[in-house]
Amino acid sequence: MQLIDTHCHLDAAEFDDSQAELVRAARSVGVSPIIVPAVARTNFAAVHKLCATHPGCLPAYGIHPMYVEHAAPDDLNELRHYLAQSETVALGEIGLDFFVEGYDQTRQEYYFVEQLKLAQAFDLPVLLHLRRAQDTVLKHLRRHPVKGGIAHAFNGSHQQAEEFIKLGFKLGFGGAMTHPRALRLRELATTLPLESIVLETDAPDIPPAFLERGQPNKPEYLPRIATTLAELRGVSLETVARTTTQNTLSLLAQSN
Repeated sequence: MQLIDTHCHLDAAEFDDSQAELVRAARSVGVSPIIVPAVARTNFAAVHKLCATHPGCLPAYGIHPMYVEHAAPDDLNELRHYLAQSETVALGEIGLDFFVEGYDQTRQEYYFVEQLKLAQAFDLPVLLHLRRAQDTVLKHLRRHPVKGGIAHAFNGSHQQAEEFIKLGFKLGFGGAMTHPRALRLRELATTLPLESIVLETDAPDIPPAFLERGQPNKPEYLPRIATTLAELRGVSLETVARTTTQNTLSLLAQSN
């Protein structure tokens, strides 16, 4: 059984120098490859080195909306340099975040649009961050269409989900889905087409319900997250693994 972790910040400080152990543990339970998105120019090199060092780790490069405050236009030139490397599988993590108090919407939208233009230029899918910003993200995607991608940590409405699907996007589900009180999210995971769903951990963030408070999420937990999806939908774990893996591979196939 193969599962793909479509969103994992393996370079995060919480993991210190344990990446080799994390990758081995993930592979031992069938999780491979692991997509590692960058979030700012300051960690492009770290993501590149990590993925070059650990087989089965695939890099994506982008400027996260929560990091644009410290971004400069030249960062886009550096991003272009990294996107030109053949191993890049997506552009991301990019998007909009209207959740954190004091956000600069104009600045976020500028960097989002410029990165969508880069995705067009390099014919790459994008990994979207869209917290409290689904409709505005959709507006920009319609104006600057890309080859699709993943709506990471999707938590919008059913109608918004359908709009992302129409634009060629898969919807990322992870640890949040395992919490029994996440009723709306679990309803989405149950009723959306399985062919439009991919799995992710967002490790070390979004810990699943089975972890004790304060423990970091890890890619090796993806099978247990997948089991929740299988139980919600009333299908086998093998069906979830096979379909979500194929969904991811079809999305990234031309980028490998």
